[in-house]
Amino acid sequence: MQHATVTLDPAFTVAPVRRRTFGSFVEHLGRCVYTGIFEPGHPAADADGLRQDVLALVRELGVSMVRYPGGNFVSGYRWEDGVGPLDRRPRRPDLAWHTIETNRFGTDEFLRWCGRAGVEPMMAVNLGTRGVAEAVDLLEYTNHPGGTHFSDLRAANGNPKPYDVRLWCLGNELDGPWQVGFKTAREYGRLAAQTARAMRMLDPNLTFVAVGSSGSGMPEFGAWEAEVLAETYEEVDLISAHAYYEEVDGDLGSFLASNLDMEHVIRAVTATADHVGARLKSTKRIGISFDEWNVWYLSRFQNQPPPTTWETAPRQLEDVYHVADAVVVGSLLISLLRHSDRVEAAAQAQLVNVIGPIFTEPGGRAWRQTIFHPFAQASALARGTVLRVAVDSPVYQTPKYGDAPLVDAVATRDDDTGEVALFVVNRSIDHPVRLTIGTRAFDRDLTIGAATVLADDDVYATNTADAPDRVAPRPHPGVTPGSLDVVLPPVSWNVVPLS
Repeated sequence: MQHATVTLDPAFTVAPVRRRTFGSFVEHLGRCVYTGIFEPGHPAADADGLRQDVLALVRELGVSMVRYPGGNFVSGYRWEDGVGPLDRRPRRPDLAWHTIETNRFGTDEFLRWCGRAGVEPMMAVNLGTRGVAEAVDLLEYTNHPGGTHFSDLRAANGNPKPYDVRLWCLGNELDGPWQVGFKTAREYGRLAAQTARAMRMLDPNLTFVAVGSSGSGMPEFGAWEAEVLAETYEEVDLISAHAYYEEVDGDLGSFLASNLDMEHVIRAVTATADHVGARLKSTKRIGISFDEWNVWYLSRFQNQPPPTTWETAPRQLEDVYHVADAVVVGSLLISLLRHSDRVEAAAQAQLVNVIGPIFTEPGGRAWRQTIFHPFAQASALARGTVLRVAVDSPVYQTPKYGDAPLVDAVATRDDDTGEVALFVVNRSIDHPVRLTIGTRAFDRDLTIGAATVLADDDVYATNTADAPDRVAPRPHPGVTPGSLDVVLPPVSWNVVPLS
């Protein structure tokens, strides 16, 4: 059996655990909204059509923040279509996903849903087909106390109190030719800066996310961020990063090492932002909003023929996740936490049905996909401060990334209780790894608490409506009583509390 060590020291820290790391994403795409979070007439729906079974799972998932309404959808969206009496809301073609948008669910419904779910809204404005004026109008609708056209319209629609939305995305993926109204970096940067300035004239206490490149594979990745930040540096607070991963051609080893690419993206965007700040002689530091990340079998979507009909809320991007997918999601969470000094917000895309941790059937049941569990455990247990963990692990060869460590880990320490949560993945496809946890720097002995593991003899096992708990965290059988040793099964996500 191979052996790895993880060494912890309470003096070596990264940053506070940021609750915005545990964000998610709701877009008007497929069944994420309609028959996902919103389904009037469902047995579990409340008077506003919000599915209570889904709300309960969202709370259990531990989502802290939700980005809305897109995504590609936002670049053609007229937010005014989604407010006011339902019978006056227009049906429109959504060019992004080739569907019909009914607008039965809009800004008020989303922000009320956020209140009931206990999550912070992250609103995106349309800078694809619209601009400064429409963004300021939306801000007036959501945040202005009253006595103006759009704030009074909000009150007339049954919401007299401002929603007080603080976090705003200035568009989405505008470097992508697939985006309605896509732009050059200079075009977008100037528009984003103008929009942020105007919105702060109405409400000065806002946090803005500029659009970064759509992915590290884009031809202008890095150059796009540099040019956008040259225009927006003093107007924005964060720049976005997006990344999706999938197993390709049976290369499970490379897939399990996907977070090596996420690490590259974070380092590259950080370096670019700091370079622009140095050029501008600014003392300000730009953070990262990793507001789209997940496992997504994008090749399946790209290989499908384009739609020929215009449907309302069709089944789109409904990936069914397995054990290996959950382990990769766990490793991506490890990377996000490890870089909490620069990653200030993140949103797993998406929340329900569409590449989501929660799956529903129209009129029927809702259940947890495999990827639900690493997110829920990290959100529940990561508290206090992220520790700078030293991992000494054997490596294995991957066709895509070269050498990759078999074991990766991050830890957090609750500043009030002193309890430590260690999150670990074993990427070995065939073999367990014995992990020894080094805690000699702590001023008291630590012991392993109720450790859990998510693993299965079948790494492609999934959850279904009839077997919703086929894959879930179980009590860890690999803990040696009285020691700080844990045997990590192959392809596993492990949570090891130390107290």
